[in-house]
Amino acid sequence: MFTFSVIEVRAVIARGRTDAVANGGFRNPHYGLLPGRDEWPGLWIVGDEGVYLLSNGKLADGQKALVIYAEECDPKINPDSWQYKRRYFGGDDGIVFIGSESLEAVLTATPKATHLRAEFTPETMQLSVITRL
Repeated sequence: MFTFSVIEVRAVIARGRTDAVANGGFRNPHYGLLPGRDEWPGLWIVGDEGVYLLSNGKLADGQKALVIYAEECDPKINPDSWQYKRRYFGGDDGIVFIGSESLEAVLTATPKATHLRAEFTPETMQLSVITRL
């Protein structure tokens, strides 16, 4: 499982919207494979070197998207992040798009939530919110 601070999740969503306003919309969640489809606010969960959330607003040349790593899988602070990513996300790189509308509805419905948790199986991804003291 992968855990992200709700404050940081909201920051990624907000940054995507800000980038979209400044640069002409949202990036295609299918990385260009289906142009013109599903280009709405959201974020990606990416498994690469670590696991992180990435905003999807279009970017200006040279601009970088806001990225936040899962607490368990940040290669800068966890020397075992590759093994953790491989065990719980898979050995291959991957990406999953999550529309911000449904994600924000879940966060709003649970105002005391402090973290978003993503759990993967070979066929599914389950999102849940948790509250840590």
